[in-house]
Amino acid sequence: MILARRLARPRAAVRGLAFILALASLLLGLVAALAFGATDIEFSRAFALLLAPDDSAQSLIVWTLRLPRALVAALAGAGLGVSGALLQGVTRNPLADPGILGVEAGAALAILIGVVFLPGLTAAGFVPLAFAGGLLAAMLALGIARGVGLTPLRLALAGVAVASLVGAGSRTLQILFEERATSALFSLSGSVANRTWAHVSSVAPWVLGGLLVAFALARRVNILALGEDLARGLGVNSARETLLVTLLGVLLAAAAVSVVGPIGFVGLVVPHAARGLVGVDHRLLLPLSALLGAALLVWADVAARLVARPAETPVGILIGAFGAPFFVLLARRLKRAE
Repeated sequence: MILARRLARPRAAVRGLAFILALASLLLGLVAALAFGATDIEFSRAFALLLAPDDSAQSLIVWTLRLPRALVAALAGAGLGVSGALLQGVTRNPLADPGILGVEAGAALAILIGVVFLPGLTAAGFVPLAFAGGLLAAMLALGIARGVGLTPLRLALAGVAVASLVGAGSRTLQILFEERATSALFSLSGSVANRTWAHVSSVAPWVLGGLLVAFALARRVNILALGEDLARGLGVNSARETLLVTLLGVLLAAAAVSVVGPIGFVGLVVPHAARGLVGVDHRLLLPLSALLGAALLVWADVAARLVARPAETPVGILIGAFGAPFFVLLARRLKRAE
């Protein structure tokens, strides 16, 4: 009964409209990503080339340069959005986010270590390596927060401290092994520029597979979000399920970081926006977070091309400019609530 009451709002019509608008925004953003750049292509022409490529230079631009870039942005955005929703649900912490908890910084450091010390590592090995680094960083942040008394703000502060420490490690490696680390800067730039079909093929199985598992676990996340006592009362092994969902959230974030680098605040902003539209039911929240996250990163990449054209602004800067004020407002709101 408690679960039913919590999942009853908002109305079905509002939820349906939210999904339609999110999907429309994503599709429109994908077409815009094909149309805008150093050389603009008309919307109708870009869409026509997407459906029926030809031998023209514009077709080459669409299929070789812009389409894989747009797909990488969509996959990474969906992964980060759902990762944030999972971590917020399982920790019952509205400030939980792959970036704030240090997951993205840990994944980036692991990738840098792989590039510097494992030069023969293939592209397929970067996601597991990023997963290990992100998981260690998240566990460290959680351990520190539990040691001083776990609250949303303390967990966020612990995550920021871990991210700063890990970031210092990354910079140290870049200084000590400058020549070897240079090749990793492309992957860790917080940008989707110059991404190719090879990047799509390396990240798509991890993100799409992780999203399918996340959607299948949505009901369990609903139960975990009620608290450990209620979860146990409903017959759920809360420790095991919490670990499973946390690992899945870290995996999705690590997969995104492995191909676009650390892009903060997507996993924080997107779940809150989705929750405001469809409520707290993760059976709806997770799919909408995937759509909104994908749309946000695709549109941010389009804006990154236009802000200082012909130069490109890293998409992480634009997301950070939008997400940082949101984080401050949310933290102040939680502080007043405490």
